[in-house]
Amino acid sequence: MSKLSEAKILGGIGALLTLLGGFLLPGLGAILGLILIFIAVKYISEECKDKSIFDHYLMHFIYSVIAIIAVVMIFFISIGGFNLTFFTLIESMNFTDFNSVWNFFKPYLVWWISALIIGWIFIIISGMYLKKSYYSIADKTKVNLFRTTGLIYFIGAITLIIAIGIFIILIAKILEIIAYFHLPEKIPSK
Repeated sequence: MSKLSEAKILGGIGALLTLLGGFLLPGLGAILGLILIFIAVKYISEECKDKSIFDHYLMHFIYSVIAIIAVVMIFFISIGGFNLTFFTLIESMNFTDFNSVWNFFKPYLVWWISALIIGWIFIIISGMYLKKSYYSIADKTKVNLFRTTGLIYFIGAITLIIAIGIFIILIAKILEIIAYFHLPEKIPSK
């Protein structure tokens, strides 16, 4: 079995696990899926003799992790770290009084909006690197669905700030599964 055949199976299963992992096996499925996709992209990169395919995918992953860490860190800094007072105050709050709720959350809004914008910028950069990786895979393997997947994922990253991006990225994840399962057994000749 060639490395491209293995990448087809590992990438397809990995993409499926990252999509379904959040629902069926929260956390574990997504992590296992990411590992399988990493191996698949590495195999494709080696088979195509193009190190940039894996390097761009790795940068996509790094910027995605940075986005998550940045958002979480800014959120925790805004509420004073692991300060349980914040959560205790929320529990005792009267949510029927809009003014008291607004006055409580108003000081945090600048922090939280900043966190979302910073996270969004890193996700866009991440999407750009995924697009580069998938465009290279499409060029080398002649599976143009990778090009479509990369582009749709990038559009989803850009529109994530207005929430529609979540659905666009979901479509990209579905296309990613199909793209991996359409990989050829060997690199097509030019």
